[in-house]
Amino acid sequence: MNILVTGGAGYIGSHTCLELLSAGHAVTVLDNYSNSKPESLNRVERLTGKTIRRIEGDIRDGAVLRRALTESGAEAVIHFAGLKAVGESVQLPLQYYDNNVVGTLRLLEAMQACGVKTLVFSSSATVYGDPQRLPLTEDHPLSATNPYGRTKLVIEDMLRDAFAGDASWRFGILRYFNPVGAHASGQIGEDPQGVPNNLLPFVAQVAVGRREFLNVWGNDYDTPDGTGVRDYIHVVDLALGHLRTLEALSKAPAGQGQCMAINLGTGVGYSVLDMVKAFEAASGKPIAYQIQARRPGDIAACYADPTTAKEVLGWQATRDLQTMCADAWNWQRNNPLGYGG
Repeated sequence: MNILVTGGAGYIGSHTCLELLSAGHAVTVLDNYSNSKPESLNRVERLTGKTIRRIEGDIRDGAVLRRALTESGAEAVIHFAGLKAVGESVQLPLQYYDNNVVGTLRLLEAMQACGVKTLVFSSSATVYGDPQRLPLTEDHPLSATNPYGRTKLVIEDMLRDAFAGDASWRFGILRYFNPVGAHASGQIGEDPQGVPNNLLPFVAQVAVGRREFLNVWGNDYDTPDGTGVRDYIHVVDLALGHLRTLEALSKAPAGQGQCMAINLGTGVGYSVLDMVKAFEAASGKPIAYQIQARRPGDIAACYADPTTAKEVLGWQATRDLQTMCADAWNWQRNNPLGYGG
């Protein structure tokens, strides 16, 4: 299958491109490299021995999107392109709505114009807001506690409305929990620009000596040790979830669409301090940390019920916390300055 991957040079995108190529798909990446580097794709090509068609451009540019869809002969799109930091979204909400919501609208318009009706969308567990119950099932009420989460929720609503108006669309809405880890080769991994917004890359940078200490945002939550609890999932498991979703969407009879929202998580929650201890064990390095005030928009605990993914996609996460931390450390120690090192 010919697949267009928006934001394919990013952390999750690059790992998904690798798995797509390994499964025999042809991949075209559209990326503006605002939060990624072309080197990630170079390494994916070396690891797979296969070539990625690349188009540099912005997701909000309709002409670029139509060209990418046409030149790639795309039969489906996997849509990663978007801004993704909760804290930054609180500071820059309009930028998030413009990039994430307007960008996705332009993509859907271009897909419609080009007759491409299959989309796997990178959503987030943030659409559940402050959980009313745990673990989170897909029928949990939807809301959001920050602008980033609201952009994901608006996009989900956009997809559901598009499907209601035209039932030939095939939409897979994947609600990620917290992606961590790296490819076992240590050649591709998470390389955030500037100060990391996510926990594990910050921890890894402390371990490798790039950062002096970790800021732990709040230790007064209603959790076992007072720090936030999240469902961490290995990025390779997550990437494989996209392949299973493409397969599930492609099985729909000709002319018959689908719109499904599915959690991709492990079903297990770990606290910030759990993650610190696990990374210390994997790396053999002490992780200094300081407790800071809670960040606006954060919640106490969030973890998935992954039953639907297993039943509908035949997918489940198989890599444990030890593997997540070991692979993240393998990437970081081999690439202390990321792709630019």
